[in-house]
Amino acid sequence: MNLALVVIDVQRGLFEPQPPPADADAVVARINALAQKAREAAAPVVFVQHERGGDLEAESEGWALHPALQVVEGDHRIRKTTPDSFLRTGLDEVLSFCGVEGVVLCGYATEFCVDTTTRSAAAHGYHVVLASDAHTTHDKAHADAAQIRAHHNATLPAIRSFGVGIRALPAAEIAFAG
Repeated sequence: MNLALVVIDVQRGLFEPQPPPADADAVVARINALAQKAREAAAPVVFVQHERGGDLEAESEGWALHPALQVVEGDHRIRKTTPDSFLRTGLDEVLSFCGVEGVVLCGYATEFCVDTTTRSAAAHGYHVVLASDAHTTHDKAHADAAQIRAHHNATLPAIRSFGVGIRALPAAEIAFAG
């Protein structure tokens, strides 16, 4: 199956304010490792950037990708304004043009943009692999970030009604078709 890596909202304005998202440095390192594996397999790598007023104003310092992300020429960039990386963006067109049948998803924030994009990808007919240790969020009043991540890693793969699979795998176990 032809896969693409989709990196969601790993931006300065979301990762640099204190406190950073949980496990942020390790998550970015795992994303870079996934991107390297994808490129070695000639799989598309797509960076999605959220934009809104204030700290994520388009083209602002906060909107920029996290400086530790390894972005290379040929990687795709998608802008979005909702938690859904497919809604009113060119993501589906890029993936279709590249002959992609499935996506590996990672990034920020687990319970918002990662969750919504996972469901939307499945609704668009893409098989989904959620990189279980390469998405993150901030602690919330009701649950800490580790609990939120564990919850989504357990519940999203239980959704079967889209007709395509959703799996959660550690980044080290994910392979891209060549």
